[in-house]
Amino acid sequence: MRYTRLGNTGTQVSRICLGCMSFGGPDGGHSWTLDEDASRGVIRDALEAGINFFDTANVYSQGLSEEITGRALADMARRDEVVIATKVFSRMHSGPNGAGLSRKAIMNEIDNSLRRLGTDYVDLYQIHRWDPATPIEETMEALHDVVKAGKARYIGASSMYAWQFAKALFTADLHGWTRFVTMQDHYNLLNREEEREMLPLCLDQSIGVLPWSPLARGRLARDPDEVTARLTEDLRGAALYEGAEESDRKVVERLGAVAADRGVPRAQIALAWAMRNPAVTAPIVGVTKPGHLVDALAAIDLELDDEDVMRLEECYVPHAIAGFS
Repeated sequence: MRYTRLGNTGTQVSRICLGCMSFGGPDGGHSWTLDEDASRGVIRDALEAGINFFDTANVYSQGLSEEITGRALADMARRDEVVIATKVFSRMHSGPNGAGLSRKAIMNEIDNSLRRLGTDYVDLYQIHRWDPATPIEETMEALHDVVKAGKARYIGASSMYAWQFAKALFTADLHGWTRFVTMQDHYNLLNREEEREMLPLCLDQSIGVLPWSPLARGRLARDPDEVTARLTEDLRGAALYEGAEESDRKVVERLGAVAADRGVPRAQIALAWAMRNPAVTAPIVGVTKPGHLVDALAAIDLELDDEDVMRLEECYVPHAIAGFS
């Protein structure tokens, strides 16, 4: 396993982050989520491969993901050996304060996440989206207080406009509050819009980038005509990629050609491409089958040359912004 710094911190994380959204079982709301026994098998394999970075969220399977992840890591690893990330923003209960990034919501949800994870602290506490209803000063001060209370080591953000992220960083600096050290954003071969503003901002500010959906909800791991349960059930995924099907198909077909020439699965090429970007710390990879982890690990050592990259990128056309809500 290769390790790298988490943004500009001294903490070392594996070059692959295991995404835990697929943990939850039949109560998770999707047929493709894994039950606890299967989830524990994935976590065990990841730990044995040297992965030390695990990403979940309070909203994943309405807390089941955090519970399963926390129990497994407590049984299989020392707490100081793993880097646990979770998120806050999405609705967790009915009522006016059941979601968002108010001080009330953040203080409630960090305690709920810690209880479900069975730990005294998380290493990385991330805002899942931008909250237009809450002043950024309120959010940043609350996150700062979470860190100062010892409930989180670092804070991160996810999927917003670059001007919003810059405003949050400026606000933290202005008041001497804890700064974001990571940006978890939507970035893959089918949607490269983050290359315009967000990734240059992150490079300039030494922010670690943790791409979510680096395989475009599986679209970059299979033939474009192949139909899976996730493809048919995942309405959010469909919304992310609607309106660009023709151009996306060309990218997927080109990916298949490059993968065939290199003699490796498509997923390995797509992940290697993402990790090649100097802004990227670790793609977040979800695993529901053993082969998913095998491909993710192999991608770490897969070197793409300039011709490979040119072939992969030349079919891309501008896309609408997707994934901010």
